[in-house]
Amino acid sequence: MSNNDLIVSLDIGTSKVRVIIGEISNGAINIIGVGSADSDGIRKGAIVDIDQTVQSIRNAVDHAERMVGITIGEVYVGIAGNHIALQSNHGVVAVSNEDREIGEDDIERVLQAAKVVALPPEREIIGLLPKQFLVDGLAGIQDPRGMIGVRLEVECTIITGTKAAVHNLMRCVEKAGLRISGIVLMSLASGMMALTKDEKQMGTVLADIGAGSTTIAVFEGGSLAAVSTLPIGGDYVTSDICYGLKTQTEHAEKIKLKYGCARQDEAADDVRFKVMRVGSNVEKEFSQVDLANIIEPRMQEIFHMIRQEVKRLGYLDKLNGYVLTGGSVSMPSVLSLAQIELEASVRIAVPDFIGVRDPSYSSGVGMIQYVMKYVRTRGAPPAKRPAKSKAAAASAPASKTGVMEWFKNMFKEFI
Repeated sequence: MSNNDLIVSLDIGTSKVRVIIGEISNGAINIIGVGSADSDGIRKGAIVDIDQTVQSIRNAVDHAERMVGITIGEVYVGIAGNHIALQSNHGVVAVSNEDREIGEDDIERVLQAAKVVALPPEREIIGLLPKQFLVDGLAGIQDPRGMIGVRLEVECTIITGTKAAVHNLMRCVEKAGLRISGIVLMSLASGMMALTKDEKQMGTVLADIGAGSTTIAVFEGGSLAAVSTLPIGGDYVTSDICYGLKTQTEHAEKIKLKYGCARQDEAADDVRFKVMRVGSNVEKEFSQVDLANIIEPRMQEIFHMIRQEVKRLGYLDKLNGYVLTGGSVSMPSVLSLAQIELEASVRIAVPDFIGVRDPSYSSGVGMIQYVMKYVRTRGAPPAKRPAKSKAAAASAPASKTGVMEWFKNMFKEFI
């Protein structure tokens, strides 16, 4: 990438839509703008209302644009959900050069060969992750360019998703007046930000606990080994508070954010607050201990479900530990509760950039890091200075060229 390129990530979550603008200067990332908006039209991580989702995207983009003073034209979009699946495949080609030196064309052909796989009609390939290359049977090669050989093979993981989910996501972004530079699997993006090289190699579970769902990604042998999505998250905690304190959902969310504590033993009895109850004009006083009595059982359930899902995937006895991220893990005492319930070493990953030092920004920041490392720039950068006028930006039609080029050249982005 050239100096001062801008990369814009779009994270469409159940509770918030977040836009993060990263400036790439001499190989380093600077987060120069952040925009967020309440997410309407999303339930448990899935789009259920196109128009509401489009408006939420526009609100988040406007917020980011006002902060930085630019017009955002293109974004990298994160994708997640229970429709995502992984499957292993193998590709084999003969080296084409007369001198048997492996070049870009050979790598392109072997990765295209690996993408030849039988899929149900409702699914499509959205990503390809080479695990290793083999040259004349010699395994463990990460980059075979320039090597001499006759036979080139690749072992890879194919990421697939349902056509409906992928195209509805693209439709929302395009209706918001944005072009899609590429689609990035959120688990890969979060893993880029949250995990070290050793953690990926030794076996680690990355659990992204959002508002409407929890995404589990297992990394082993240096690459993504399994993904799964649980339909439970921070919204369930809010719902429990709503019923337990007999108050409105809006008030319950504010109380959770301000006074929430995940463990009763670590809550303070002298921290007290008043709640306006439903059907009454009288406020009732509660303590943080009362609130923790409601929160702790639900958080215990979430961690129990994570552990059971990892066991179902077959990785429970192969793990080095857990890394937590997502907006719901920023609550006090979540880490100590997770260590008890998961019976393993646990840490919380937080982006180390000014303005986004919160676990809820892990995916958006990870997408920028992922794009900078793996994705080769095609055409114009996502945004430029100086800003265009709003009228000019609105008159520019949303083009599908960028995303089609992404799918066409997906294999190049991992070499």
